[in-house]
Amino acid sequence: MGMAAMFFDLNSVSLALVLGLIFLVLFEAMRIHFSRARTPPGPTPFPFVGTVPHFIKNPMGSVRSNNQFGEMSSVYLGRKPSIVLNTLQITKEALMQEGSSFLGRPPLPLVEWITNGLGIIMTNGHSWKQQRRFALHTLRNFGLGKKSVEERVLDEGHYLVTEMLKDEGTAFDPQHALQNAVSNIICSIVFGDRFEYDNKRFAYLLKILNEIFILSGSPVGQIFSLVPFIKHFPGPHQKILQNATELLDFIRKEVKEHRQTLDPENPRDFIDAYMLEIEKQKSHEDSTFHEENMVMSAADLFLAGTDTTATTMRWGLIFLMENPNVQERCHKEIVQVLGYDRLPSMDDRDKLPYTYATVHEIQRCANIVPLGVVHETTQPTKLRGYDIPKGTMIMTNLTAIFSDKEHWKYPDTFNPENFLDEKGHFFKPEAFIPFLIGPRVCLGETLARTELFLYFVSLLQRIHFSWPPNSQHPDMDGIMGVVRHPHPFKTICRSRDAKD
Repeated sequence: MGMAAMFFDLNSVSLALVLGLIFLVLFEAMRIHFSRARTPPGPTPFPFVGTVPHFIKNPMGSVRSNNQFGEMSSVYLGRKPSIVLNTLQITKEALMQEGSSFLGRPPLPLVEWITNGLGIIMTNGHSWKQQRRFALHTLRNFGLGKKSVEERVLDEGHYLVTEMLKDEGTAFDPQHALQNAVSNIICSIVFGDRFEYDNKRFAYLLKILNEIFILSGSPVGQIFSLVPFIKHFPGPHQKILQNATELLDFIRKEVKEHRQTLDPENPRDFIDAYMLEIEKQKSHEDSTFHEENMVMSAADLFLAGTDTTATTMRWGLIFLMENPNVQERCHKEIVQVLGYDRLPSMDDRDKLPYTYATVHEIQRCANIVPLGVVHETTQPTKLRGYDIPKGTMIMTNLTAIFSDKEHWKYPDTFNPENFLDEKGHFFKPEAFIPFLIGPRVCLGETLARTELFLYFVSLLQRIHFSWPPNSQHPDMDGIMGVVRHPHPFKTICRSRDAKD
């Protein structure tokens, strides 16, 4: 009899659990139903996990499908709705006209875990204002937007051309060379030094940097955002923390070396300037300048100044190999203006309209951050009749904006004519916003634009790029991480000379 009673009790507990679970799912389904009535339309969310499964299954397909819901749509990253801005007009209204309400960055669990809320890119309020203002001021002092950065890029361009032609005629993966070249510019500003292409320690750092970007935006990163308590357990997410820790240790070592050789009268770079600022601000109670913020701000500049531009350049080589006629036309234009030996300058942009248009078209089609860098509302606000609560995540659908038939002559194909007027002069459509708009526009925009133009002109002046024979062309949807990377590929470089 006792056994029967125990069996009955176990059945009762199991039944209660099943009924409780059914009730929870029904309650969540009802909650979502009423929530969706107050938000813009969007894909149907699943209970508890929202629309994350759609995204994990087909990232670019999910991004592309958003604009079918109109100028604004809702996605659920977990239980909470986020707003996606699908047109240029609504993006301008939100990020420029209502900019102060959309200034925030959301507290992303993975980023918080790694940064402890420090740095520049993902911070808010007083700390963000202090750190961004200081970073912009210091980067300008060390050449951002000035001739000295041009000179740094041109010097590095010479090293890059030499590196690319090292194994001329042999298929190789250009990722490391491009990443090293781009990274050396921000390294020279932040750390005061560049790193040789055969520096194994630096090559390893660039490799783990790439892993951070890919893993953070992969299903691992999505799951971490839904259930951040997994940080206490083993799993692939621990690799992200391990990589980030190694990167921060590298920066701390640089800081230690700088401290030993600091000359307060002659700061050499961002780290020197930051150490002097810590001393200067010591008496201010509201100062956010301290060593850990210096390390994290330097990491932010290093990450943001390396991966995005290098990834754009990798996509650029793919588009140039896929469109050899565009590559040839750029080369001919460059040689007509510069010959084979004169170094380019930013002043040459007007004389190289087709090449300049090609660089912009590479950025449009590379579309490396398909949903922009996320924003968050800092106060309750209204947009097109919808009440948007404080703390709502806002994304910009650059995929939709960069393929909007209203703004582009050839929205669905790679064609530099998208950036040329009837007379063949360079023309930039209003919808070209790869660095976004408003008060939180990318602070590295000037540097990225300088690097992309000067590197591409230097490469196309001296090198012909082609696919290796019988190579499989990469899937153009790429790998979705924090940044949309191309799949690994190989290229064959051949030197051009006056006989071409």
